[in-house]
Amino acid sequence: MLTEWDINSIFKPLMKKGASFADLYAEDVESKSIVLEDEKLEKVMGGHDRGIGLRAIKDLRSTYAYTNECTERSVISLAQEMAGVLDGRSGFSPKTWEFAMEPRRFPILKDPREVPVREEAALLHLANRAARAIDRSVQQVRVVYSSKVQRVVSANTEGQSSMEERVSSVFLVHVVARKDDTIQTGYEPLAEARGFEMLSEERVEEIASRAAKRAVDLLHAMPAPSGTMTVVLSSSAGGTMIHEAVGHGLEADLAQEGLSVYSGKIGHEVASNMITIIDDATIESRRGSFFFDDEGTPAQRTVLVKDGILKGYMYDRLAAMKDGVQSTGNGRRESYRYTPITRMTNTFIDAGDSDPDVIVRSVEKGLFVVKMGGGQVDTVNGNFVFEVSEGYLLDKGRVADMVRGATLIGNGPKVMREIDMVGTDLGFGIGTCGKDGQGVPVSDAQPTVRIPQIVVGGTEG
Repeated sequence: MLTEWDINSIFKPLMKKGASFADLYAEDVESKSIVLEDEKLEKVMGGHDRGIGLRAIKDLRSTYAYTNECTERSVISLAQEMAGVLDGRSGFSPKTWEFAMEPRRFPILKDPREVPVREEAALLHLANRAARAIDRSVQQVRVVYSSKVQRVVSANTEGQSSMEERVSSVFLVHVVARKDDTIQTGYEPLAEARGFEMLSEERVEEIASRAAKRAVDLLHAMPAPSGTMTVVLSSSAGGTMIHEAVGHGLEADLAQEGLSVYSGKIGHEVASNMITIIDDATIESRRGSFFFDDEGTPAQRTVLVKDGILKGYMYDRLAAMKDGVQSTGNGRRESYRYTPITRMTNTFIDAGDSDPDVIVRSVEKGLFVVKMGGGQVDTVNGNFVFEVSEGYLLDKGRVADMVRGATLIGNGPKVMREIDMVGTDLGFGIGTCGKDGQGVPVSDAQPTVRIPQIVVGGTEG
């Protein structure tokens, strides 16, 4: 669809009513999801959805509509209806679009559409057995596998076009362990822009064992201390801190609305001179990677903060128009049903020059965070509260007892300015980022870093 249509006939009604820009986004998605719980398959679901979104921008305001009736006639009719709500008059210059013969995509070895359910289910059962083998205290195991193949085609009134096929896979294990009246959970996800080859028996067993071991170990962990202390965030913690406490504040739409602590701070020092923050959608097969964003802008590597200085924001096309700059390729949407907005892709603190082991040995007393949990952030002032799902005491430079119930309480910009050691390693985490009612796949990362002082909430004084 779209590549053989008379696209000028779609855009003409909108542009003649005063729109300065219009674009089309066509999407065809095949998805599959399998859930194993209580040692049996609970759900096996498949779906196929497709539709087209049409947007017009006039006076820096968007008008958007979509349809799943994917015919040229229906989309022209949709454009005519949209033109009825615009107020203006202008000329229209027809364009010519060139579409690639084949969509671009990352290398795929096993197309998930061609993998039989029994082969996928076998790995879920393997994960269940591996988790339960860790300890008899494991009470519940939930394993989820899902895949998606998304073909996207876009075109706009500037004559730009794109075509891409995005293949993604997600595998996660959630474990509940119980001892007497104490219940703890362990969670371990894996997600990449790859096919079924992402999973092997060894990798599945590793993920399941890690989730189960975390739940079991927490049963025996001591209550977390509370107070202000030195905290080392391991690279294995992923980039929850950078994504939530900093990343959203560097999205241009929030900065323009004054909803970011980083509003108006370009060129200012916003972090330690050891900190460089990057958003990069070009990293092959990462969960937040692609060749083109959902507006057809080529994927980019954007340096947001360089040596502590704020260099710029992440932009979609509309936010870029407002600031008179170019889009950074951060226009993303959950599906054709949504208008694109500024979103992160793969966002991370770049690696530094300190040995991670040296960072740990430098702490006399403190907390070592191996895995972060959920939390809350206020993008206006940068204040945050994050759960620690796996953490250990640091005692005289060594990793000591495991603790449970810890939280990190602080301010994103303040923490970024106070980090005084940055490791040479870099560990990625994955997630689905929510904003304005939309969820998109992302990854985030950081090296091992040392925060000299931060408030730790716990149950021990």
